[in-house]
Amino acid sequence: MSNGKKAAIVIIAIVIFVGGYFALNFYQVYFAPNVTENQKYLYIKTGSNYDALIDNLKNKDILNSTSSFATAAGKMNLPAHVKPGRYLLKKGMTNRTLINMIKAGNQEPVKLKFQNIRKKENFAAYLASNLEADSLSFISVLDSTPLISKYGFNQDNVYAMFIPNTYEMYWNTAPVDFFERMYKEYDKFWNADRKQKAASLNLTPAQVYTLASIVDAEALYDKEMPIIAGLYLNRLNKGILLQADPTVIFANDDFTVKRVTNKLLQVQSLYNTYKYAGLPPGPIMMPSINAIDAVLNRDKNNYIYMCAKEDFSGYHNFAETKAEHEVNAKKYREALNKRNIFK
Repeated sequence: MSNGKKAAIVIIAIVIFVGGYFALNFYQVYFAPNVTENQKYLYIKTGSNYDALIDNLKNKDILNSTSSFATAAGKMNLPAHVKPGRYLLKKGMTNRTLINMIKAGNQEPVKLKFQNIRKKENFAAYLASNLEADSLSFISVLDSTPLISKYGFNQDNVYAMFIPNTYEMYWNTAPVDFFERMYKEYDKFWNADRKQKAASLNLTPAQVYTLASIVDAEALYDKEMPIIAGLYLNRLNKGILLQADPTVIFANDDFTVKRVTNKLLQVQSLYNTYKYAGLPPGPIMMPSINAIDAVLNRDKNNYIYMCAKEDFSGYHNFAETKAEHEVNAKKYREALNKRNIFK
């Protein structure tokens, strides 16, 4: 073989080697699996820059090779396009896929499902555990008179704006944006039919919500809700104190109570419906949609009194007269005493 041919072969070999090296490097930087299974989500906080992102990736052990990611990120101009959010990670995801996802802001939405939450503080804590903002940020919005009054609410009844359901939204949704989204859902829920039914009861939507919160707290079973709603509406229309035990428990801020005693009934609070006539200033919990609709479609009965059944089944005995109610109440008191339930 001539020297010329040998030189050509060497050159070709070098070209193939160098080309293969760069091809392999290109593959490893952009297309090789690089995301581990150590984290399900990548969280990028609002205001985070590229350096903070790299630190996060290292600290959470999200990547097999941070250096290859950094190389790809630089070439793909990620440092200038870091978008906050909650990103779903999949084992074996490539640098290119992850970088494109962050640059485009293709977040995985958070599913918020809320119902039966008692107080605003509990609600704010729930939101903070699922979204980026802390509970104080959500409380500050819920307690912002200029904001909530713009939508027709006050600090007592603002809870009525939140219709219990399952909602999807981004992790980095700001508290004010969350509030505005919830108002849109509220406006959608209170359609013409529901508004007409509320008006026929001489109640505003917020008052329906408040009554529904009492009904929901009283009823263990949904099928009793319309009956209980009818009973409380009868009392309201006749000007009789509601005397709803759940409101007393709420007023005492003690949700461990199993038996409402005379001592608890003495609490000075507008939520104590044994002392103050009409509905309390706001809801005592976040009722279900079934409870709201149970008020709007209440059972037309003549009941004035109710008492838990003495068999502790969760159902109630209903009565139209005081004498009939006293018989039912006596049975229940005796059942409580027999079980040594005094508080």
